[in-house]
This record gives sequence, structure tokens and C-alpha cells, in this order.
Amino acid sequence: MGLSITSVMPTIAVEDLDRAISFYRDKLGLSVRRLEGDMDSAIAEVGDSERLLLYRSGYRRGETTYASFLVSDVEGTVRELRDRGVTFEEFDFPGLNTENVIATTGDLKTGWFKDSEGNTLAISNELPEVMRKAA
Repeated sequence: MGLSITSVMPTIAVEDLDRAISFYRDKLGLSVRRLEGDMDSAIAEVGDSERLLLYRSGYRRGETTYASFLVSDVEGTVRELRDRGVTFEEFDFPGLNTENVIATTGDLKTGWFKDSEGNTLAISNELPEVMRKAA
């Protein structure tokens, strides 16, 4: 499979989602939509096909996800990357628990790992069904 044939969605952690939505919509002129049923996330549309995920987080910069590689098979991609020596993070706290390094929230599956510089990256399933629910 490999990540070279997938797409990637940049992600930006924000302290105040309403303020961030206003900035990206009003100052940058982007179309910004909240995700239905998820009061902590919004999608900014960039151009014809690119997206930027804004999500509420209390973590400091450097402790948040910088980008998500969007794949059709999260489990298979995680397995392939682990075989190549990538170490995935395990989480167990309110609102985020991983099972076999993958967190599942509704239709979304995600596994996190750090790059060589300590940046957090993610493997997530492609989100067409989630994107259609964006309001």
C-alpha cells in the first residue's frame, strides 16, 4: 500500500474553535464547516479539493497532530508501517483510547506516530462519509 499513493490532510490544533472558524472564514476567506455531531472539529475547504482540519485541543504546540495520512485500510497501513519499524502511540485517557494502537470514534479510525523529529503524524481512514456529514 504505502503512503505515497494516499492523500494527506493538514491539521491545526486550536484553543478556541469558534475564534479559529471566524479567522479562517472571515480573514482568509475559506469555506469552513463544522462536522455534524462533533463540536470540537471543523473543516476548512481550500481550493477545489484540499481540506484543513481544525480541532479543539488543550495541548501545547508540539503535542498535537500535524497531519493525517488518509488511507482506505488503517489497520493494514499501520501493520505495514510497524513492519518497517514505525512505533505507534498508545493512549488511554478520557475521550481517547487506543486498541492495538488504533482509536475508533464513530466512523473515524486513527493511529498516531512520531516522525524522526518528534512531530506527531496520524494514519486515518478516508473520510468521504464523514465529510458528507459536515454541516
